[in-house]
Amino acid sequence: MLLERYTHPEMGKLWQDGYEYDRWLEVELAVAEVMAKRGEIPQKAMEDIRTKAKVNSERILEIEAIVRHDLIAFLQAVVEEIGKSGKYLHLGLTSSDVKDTALSLVLKDSGLLLKKDLIEFREALVKRALESKYTVMVGRTHGIHAEPLTFGLKLALWIAEIDRQIERLDQAIVSVSAGKISGAVGTYANVSPEVEEAVCQHLGLETALVSNQILQRDRHAHFVTTLALIGGSIEKISTEIRNLQRTDILEVEEPFADGQKGSSAMPHKRNPIICEQVSGMSRLLRGNAVAAMENIALWHERDMTHSSVERIILPDSCILLDHMLRQMTKVISGLKIREDHMKRNLQKTFGLTSSQRVLLALVEHGCMREEAYAWVQQNAFEAWDQGLDFIEVVSKDARVLTYLTKEEIQGLFDLRYHLQHVDNIFKRLKLED
Repeated sequence: MLLERYTHPEMGKLWQDGYEYDRWLEVELAVAEVMAKRGEIPQKAMEDIRTKAKVNSERILEIEAIVRHDLIAFLQAVVEEIGKSGKYLHLGLTSSDVKDTALSLVLKDSGLLLKKDLIEFREALVKRALESKYTVMVGRTHGIHAEPLTFGLKLALWIAEIDRQIERLDQAIVSVSAGKISGAVGTYANVSPEVEEAVCQHLGLETALVSNQILQRDRHAHFVTTLALIGGSIEKISTEIRNLQRTDILEVEEPFADGQKGSSAMPHKRNPIICEQVSGMSRLLRGNAVAAMENIALWHERDMTHSSVERIILPDSCILLDHMLRQMTKVISGLKIREDHMKRNLQKTFGLTSSQRVLLALVEHGCMREEAYAWVQQNAFEAWDQGLDFIEVVSKDARVLTYLTKEEIQGLFDLRYHLQHVDNIFKRLKLED
């Protein structure tokens, strides 16, 4: 399991040491109950199993040290608790019937917790998007000033992506919420399909339509790659915040707590450490996704190459993403939005962000596009290279003045023009003030 510092109680409880034992017992008891109802296990024996079966983790580990098989050790320890009636436990099953079905229960619960995290993160984004709906800032393409937009629109873009990630997570939860009780190679030779269906229904899982000894690992790869995709979106957002927090931009700052210190050497430092942390963690998620995809191809009806991998990547991926989402929710909720710096940065390019408006106005008034482009580009480069206001340079160009009046040119630099469809975009996302 990951370092304790990244493990939050809700998710940690699902993957704590020995977590599998309780879930294995849950599956074994579900199978026994179904078989008892079908008359395949005596009712008296079922009463013993129901009342006496319990997990003794220490005893399981003692036995496993000898038999070197975790599920056999688990069964032996539970049967010791039950007594003679324990012989009816695990009838017709193979280890993976229990282990894979139990693992699906854990992954389903983990997925639902991650969905809760995602929704809370989305809510934080929505709140800040509405607050900064009309907070004007410069857009950047290739790292260079482009045209104005609002910080609220930047957040709206992230909200739409998180909505897609919620849909993907829903699909991944469905995919991994499957059980199988079909025996050693999936033929139901010693346990009936009806038992499987009843057990899965009782556990709240879908029944795998066909299986061999295990549930197929494309399900688990779907789940882990989905977590990696979500991590990619988190990294995208954190990278943007890190860039916007750079000293030479400084348009936003992640929260900095009272008493927090940014550097052992430089007291002035306020570093975006949370965003850096989650950016790094996203790399681990992507690595785990590759491992999950490698687990899909197994020998014949099953080998065990996937097992050791999953002991690491499944808990680690769930714990990682849970931590990342919780941390980024804090960042967005406490994000310091520097409107003053946004305005200052917008003015650094002397009005060049309106170059396209001048170009289009010239074309609309009859100028050929290539000619208009050349004039505007010449004026833009002159303004930039000499540190002049672009509007003044354009207003002195006789070629431009043959098509546009100075009043018309002045109107082309009104920033409100760029905000005219902000409401429409927010309505598409069903974001309300």
